[in-house]
Amino acid sequence: MRDPEMRELNREHRRRDAATDVLSFPLYEPADFERNGRTRLRARPAAGEQMLGDIVISVDTAQAQAAAYDAPLAREVERLLIHGVLHLCGHDHERAGERRTMEREERRLAEAIGMPWPYLGALR
Repeated sequence: MRDPEMRELNREHRRRDAATDVLSFPLYEPADFERNGRTRLRARPAAGEQMLGDIVISVDTAQAQAAAYDAPLAREVERLLIHGVLHLCGHDHERAGERRTMEREERRLAEAIGMPWPYLGALR
């Protein structure tokens, strides 16, 4: 998605009149997840894959952030996807404690897929 459309979505769903890098639209409530340690649903689905919700990424913002972090665009999109998945799982970064937990999970998931993490100290 491009920034103008992302700005519209952000305004409509979060009442913030600006483009953003990633928006997540969860199907579950934050309380449905265990977020101490490894993030997982409290109640396991019977079988098969589990839909968590939708993630929208702004390519324009991702490209600008990739340049700022001196990272390839594809890696920044992967990072935003990880970030968005964690939002689907009830994580947030509004408060310092939540932010530390979410960042720890971002790094853990990046490591699990073999993704280098060039963002230490650079993320808000």
